[in-house]
Amino acid sequence: MGKPTGFMEYDRCENQRRPPLERICDWEELYVPAPDAVRFQQGARCMNCGVPFCQAGVQFEGKQLGCPLHNLIPEWNDMIMDGNWGHALARLLKTNNFPEFTGRVCPAFCEQACTCGLYDQPITVHDNERAIIEHAFETGAMKPRFTQHASGKNVAVVGSGPSGLAVADQLNHRGHSVTVIEKHPRAGGILTYGIPNMKLPKTVVQRRIELMTDEGVTFVTGLDAANPEIAQRLAREFDAVVLCCGSEEPRAIGVDTQNVKGVCYAMEFLHAAVDRERFGVTSSVPTARGRNVIIIGTGNTASDCVATCIRQGCESVTQLVRRGRDDYLAPDGSLPQDYAQEEAAAKFGHDPRVFSQSVASLQTDERGNLVSITTKTGDTFPCDLLIGATGFAGCRADVCEAFGVERDRTVKTEKGHFQTNIPHIFTAGDMHRGQSLVVHAIAEGRACAAEVDEFLMGYTNLR
Repeated sequence: MGKPTGFMEYDRCENQRRPPLERICDWEELYVPAPDAVRFQQGARCMNCGVPFCQAGVQFEGKQLGCPLHNLIPEWNDMIMDGNWGHALARLLKTNNFPEFTGRVCPAFCEQACTCGLYDQPITVHDNERAIIEHAFETGAMKPRFTQHASGKNVAVVGSGPSGLAVADQLNHRGHSVTVIEKHPRAGGILTYGIPNMKLPKTVVQRRIELMTDEGVTFVTGLDAANPEIAQRLAREFDAVVLCCGSEEPRAIGVDTQNVKGVCYAMEFLHAAVDRERFGVTSSVPTARGRNVIIIGTGNTASDCVATCIRQGCESVTQLVRRGRDDYLAPDGSLPQDYAQEEAAAKFGHDPRVFSQSVASLQTDERGNLVSITTKTGDTFPCDLLIGATGFAGCRADVCEAFGVERDRTVKTEKGHFQTNIPHIFTAGDMHRGQSLVVHAIAEGRACAAEVDEFLMGYTNLR
């Protein structure tokens, strides 16, 4: 602990969001990084607890306590305080393959478990983590790392989201030959297609893909392993296959949408938005421009839809929230707003959420175009576009059937393991644990890689 009194001398200072009315005019990053001098003070606030709950990474009373990756947070906070960016980076990369992702989109379980937060404000762990990795990229410290010994084993990873990338990164550095298969034209999975650019710039994702490519990972895009012929070829030609295809089956909206134009699910809406805005690809999924939009749901994905609709130029946007307002109040009685709700309030003058509401029926014109929705309380809202951000029902059945692995909502494995009913086929991420977060997906990928490595070599040093 470099500064025993740091937590008493310095106040918490977070990276600040750009003003709402400024940022809704573009797709650039939400946050402005603080100067190094501020980061040094924020690192000095860390108490270096005897028992650092921030890195515990355990489930306690049904809630996540601390970082699922067991990041060595007090160590690199101390190194930030000393300006020792190189050692901070080494300790960060020891447990986290992709801090540039978690430093932007992780909900910061570490900060919720911070001892300093019991009586004051927690350490800015999330911002500190991002500062370390961005400093490394900016200064050229992030160079390709190569293993000295090749194992002679080859592994196919199906899916290039956070869990697939983590599996590939771990096994590649272990000396295995790794090929990542992605059905979309670009690698990155949900990192590329499911998270808007203002939260996770696509240049940041591509930067990591390029680094992994330089290190020897092969990416094959535009190849759908749900095709039985492709699946069987992969199963036949590779020593191990890891399925990391996510949880892609959306949970039904709950009303009859057959033959109704103007209804879609959140992930297809966000995917189409990224395609249009970043890659210039047109889509049959409608844009929110000039429309009255209703979004069903209140999670992170729903918020991303709200923010995307505003940037696309919607006429109005409303979030229907099934639970009551009191369920979302902070201890002081206030109603917290995330970045998207803050933007909606700035743009339209009110919070977009309407609580204790769910859709009962849809109304269309003579051509089947959606014009309004009616809730179960009898309220009617004008609606040209209805987006279901209602969560996910499970993984794709076609991929599982193509490889012959057993599934229900997720792929079946022994509890705490990643091997499927077919010995050399494994699974990780949302396909294995169900709908979750990027940080959990990376943790799953790392754990799965260790199991695959042990299967291939008879032992592993990845744990």
